[in-house]
Amino acid sequence: MDFTFTEEQQAAVEAAKAVFAGVAPDSVPSPALTEGAVAEDFDRPLWAKLADADLLSLLLDEEYGGAGLDAIALCLVLRESAKVLARVPLLESGAAALAVQRYGGPELKAELLARAGRGDLVLTVAASGRTGHEPAERAVTARRGGDGWVLDGVQTAVPWAYGADIVVVPAHTETGRTVLALVPRDTEGAALAEQISTTGERLGQLRLESARIASGDVIEAEGAWEWLRELLATGVCAQALGLGEAVLRMTSEYTGKREQFGFPVATFQAVAVQAADRYIDLRAMEATLWQAAWRISAEAGGALPASADVAVAKIWASEGVRRVVQTAQHLHGGFGADTDYPLHRYHAWAKHLELSLGPAAAHEEALGDLLAAHPLS
Repeated sequence: MDFTFTEEQQAAVEAAKAVFAGVAPDSVPSPALTEGAVAEDFDRPLWAKLADADLLSLLLDEEYGGAGLDAIALCLVLRESAKVLARVPLLESGAAALAVQRYGGPELKAELLARAGRGDLVLTVAASGRTGHEPAERAVTARRGGDGWVLDGVQTAVPWAYGADIVVVPAHTETGRTVLALVPRDTEGAALAEQISTTGERLGQLRLESARIASGDVIEAEGAWEWLRELLATGVCAQALGLGEAVLRMTSEYTGKREQFGFPVATFQAVAVQAADRYIDLRAMEATLWQAAWRISAEAGGALPASADVAVAKIWASEGVRRVVQTAQHLHGGFGADTDYPLHRYHAWAKHLELSLGPAAAHEEALGDLLAAHPLS
């Protein structure tokens, strides 16, 4: 496979590095020392910088002020954002906007996309279902009502829900179809209850009780939710990769300076072997990530559907990010648990990403089902 990035994608990476260079992972109180949320809102100044650098409009078509890039570019920027634990809804808003561009009607596109690209409108996605252990589209019902739709149900752990202007909610109809409803935060019949992530960030439980949504704000296109769900999962894999790379680099620097018996601990075989294993994890996470992102972007065919590549990426990301941070904690010793040192924050974010992806065993089972349904000959 040739995963060489285009000049435009590489330019996006350089722009992202420039913006994230000034971001401090400890810019908010430690989640280990804070009761409740570490902050009321996401990092609005950083969001404005991303907008000024045209990084929020990367994936949008030129008519909406964008650069017309693809999911690979989004994942490249997400990778850089995770290295500094950037507190912005870059994945959710970018993926939702791209879904609107791909599947939404002309009026919806004209109303939302340019504003989203400028950072004036923030989108998020309810993708966890009622409990986090069920398909998100089964947690909310959608039925026709008057000249619009009526939604009922609950979605848990909606990221950045209190800062977003619109929540994209998958819902199932009486006929078994899945639609995407764009629910403004001030919609009558929509209420949020605060939930706190392992990162200390505010999540929201979204409760919908006879919430009325205009027909023009509901995407009925076949496959829209499945495509958005896979893009979100691939984006989380990109975040896991970036976080893991930052943690391994942090570990390398620490073990290169920390001495025992007169030698840097990095020169000890047991330390070097563990670090090498985690490096292999990261390279596997990277290869499977770009394969999944490419399948989504290029809509390339294959012996298996793109969801199989996404499942493989999720297997490696879920297991890999956990192994990387656990090894980092071990090699740092007690220093890794010091709340004045940033490693514990990366550990908390890694746990959040791992939980967001779900257990590797579930993805292995899904991959097995795909192999059974599409036998390789």
